[in-house]
Amino acid sequence: MTNCKMLTSSNIPKIKAKTTPMANAMKMLLIPLTVPFILSACGDEDNSQSQSGSEQSARANASQVDIKLFSLNALAKQPEIVDCTLENGDDAQCAKLVVKYLPDEMEIGPFCPTTLDDKGGIWDWDGTKAGLYRLDKAFLTMLSEQGYIFYDEDGTVHVVDNATSRPTVDHACIQVSEDQEVKITALIPTTPVMADKATPMGVVSKVGIALAGVPIFSDAPSVQHTGHLPALDTCAGHVDPGGWYHYHGTSSDIDSVYAHEHVDAECSNLPQDPAGLFGYAFDGVPIYGSVDANNVMPTDLDECNGHTGLIGDSGVSAYHYHSTNEFPNLPKCLKGVVAKNNFSTTAQAGVGARPPEGTNMSRNEPPRGGRPGANNMSGNGQMVPRGFADAATKLGVSETQLMQAMDDAGGPNADLAKVAKTLGVTDAELKAALPERPKR
Repeated sequence: MTNCKMLTSSNIPKIKAKTTPMANAMKMLLIPLTVPFILSACGDEDNSQSQSGSEQSARANASQVDIKLFSLNALAKQPEIVDCTLENGDDAQCAKLVVKYLPDEMEIGPFCPTTLDDKGGIWDWDGTKAGLYRLDKAFLTMLSEQGYIFYDEDGTVHVVDNATSRPTVDHACIQVSEDQEVKITALIPTTPVMADKATPMGVVSKVGIALAGVPIFSDAPSVQHTGHLPALDTCAGHVDPGGWYHYHGTSSDIDSVYAHEHVDAECSNLPQDPAGLFGYAFDGVPIYGSVDANNVMPTDLDECNGHTGLIGDSGVSAYHYHSTNEFPNLPKCLKGVVAKNNFSTTAQAGVGARPPEGTNMSRNEPPRGGRPGANNMSGNGQMVPRGFADAATKLGVSETQLMQAMDDAGGPNADLAKVAKTLGVTDAELKAALPERPKR
């Protein structure tokens, strides 16, 4: 006799709440505790109890992303399941999400402090005395002692919106303005497909989409790389040069990091839930907080901060990522295959931007590398590292094409094989043309 069971989101009790800020906050607190999968378990009733763990894991890995879990406050249109192609060439189905520049009613900031007497957001400093810091007098004074002076003699902090203006000082705190017209389209495979090898996360690599509807990216650019500091708020987010907000950490569990790192801060725009579902990575694998359903921190995480284990309290085993109590508390790599063309925006600048030729640009690209004075402007107002103009000429492409290919392949730590393929050149030709990376 065959015994089949189906667990879907329709079996989970719905929670109705008034659309008030508090109600929305409670909704986001509770939603991650539901099971984010559609699971089908069919087998012979007599031997169902003896199925191996590997069989259970295989069924769980075939589970689908639950698009009903994404916050309505963030959606520009209803999410849908569409046909897509994975980067390995496989045909697949993907969750297609179109989200706003910022979820409705979400308050963000603070980012840069106005003066040394104010407290701003946070920063993960990678120089001498490395660590996670609050942006305050103590931290900025420490940077000054290391040669990075971010304030005037009267204590006024150099704050610049580098999407609309350029820094006139060597070191500025970057606080980008929002563009309310921007929309973001993302594709996430509904069925995770494990890759032959993991894809490491570099600087500003695409990680995933939070249930709050906010994109997730890996490390922000280093101060030692650009000379400037793109401040994060206390939920580990900031605004892209294109005008849209995104996270650089597992924001639903960021307070655990503050407790571990002894940082006086707390996230105010997202309820904290160390055991809850934060979102989905771009390979379709879910990202959970730092503990399991029993409030225990896993000890068997792999190099990507993932493992195969029980999903919440569902009793089902599947591969998933966990955050940690150290910043940045995100997957260090992606184990699965992502979809082609999985991220685009309607913005004029920033990650995923594709402004039509001839667009009257009102926003700038960020500094790409080196120190102040080491960058040049391209014809469309994009900041290009020294040597990239010559590299583009040698490769027979435009500076914009070269920089976009680098961005799409991981930014400063781009996968050069992908860049070469995009530009239609060989790996050797690309490596010979590119300038040496800036010393850090």
